[in-house]
Amino acid sequence: MQDLAGRTAFVTGGANGIGLGFVRALLAEGCKVALADIRQDAIDAALATLDNQDVIGVQLDVASRDGFAAAADRVEAELGPVSLVFNNAGVNLFQTIDDSSYDDWDWLLGVNLHGVINGVMTFVPRMKARGGGGHVVNTASMAAFLCGPQPGIYNTTKFAVRGMSESLRYSLAKHGIGVSVLCPGLVKSHIFASDEIRPDDLKAGAKAVDATAVGRLEQLHQAGMEPDVIAARVIEAIHANRFYIFSHPEFRDELREVFDDVLEAFRDYPEDAGFQQRLAFEKMRRDGYRAARQAARGDE
Repeated sequence: MQDLAGRTAFVTGGANGIGLGFVRALLAEGCKVALADIRQDAIDAALATLDNQDVIGVQLDVASRDGFAAAADRVEAELGPVSLVFNNAGVNLFQTIDDSSYDDWDWLLGVNLHGVINGVMTFVPRMKARGGGGHVVNTASMAAFLCGPQPGIYNTTKFAVRGMSESLRYSLAKHGIGVSVLCPGLVKSHIFASDEIRPDDLKAGAKAVDATAVGRLEQLHQAGMEPDVIAARVIEAIHANRFYIFSHPEFRDELREVFDDVLEAFRDYPEDAGFQQRLAFEKMRRDGYRAARQAARGDE
């Protein structure tokens, strides 16, 4: 996608961090932008910094399908058809899976995974029907590749966003709609304070907030990459129709090490009875997968 000017963009989690960086970058590209966030006070504060008539604020809980549909109707009525979708809203919970409750799962899955699903299912059918192309950017994380004991649920959601995004890229290529997945590292944002926006009905079993730990995380995130730097790298990737957007180059060697570990886990087992038949099927699948990647890149 070479020219974004004049298009309408919808950005979730748009009132701070990477989302607000997206909003500023898109406005600079000449887009009309809907800044969606769950907190009205954060929306108001963000809009006060944006002296531009082509941006509006929309209060939205991304976990709500009905809320998403209503937001889409309002934005398209005011700004025109949305063809750039940034599913960026996210929350984190810094604890292990075995120390978590069902409400912990429902909260993070609702925002980090279902929020992306809702954005896709709300806007992509409209984009396909209009035939004007577009682009979807789903914010995952380096946590879509790199795991530790915590944050386990966050890892789960980001791995899912990565897989979902890749599949979507192949199915939408023929419609002229690109898909990218953003995998940032540490960002200067407020995700360390996610508990502030946790819904009351999903607090059963929640652990008491450790103010000291939150303070340490706040200091850590102050050393994160500036959102505007990430946004500029994302805009460049959209123009180039790249799928993976690794904004933080410091992860290259670690990711190579992880994939080397994956390949090292394969073993040269003796052939079983169905091996040759499977080879024929897997060749067809492998060739189809290669063709899908090439088509999504525009190699054909």
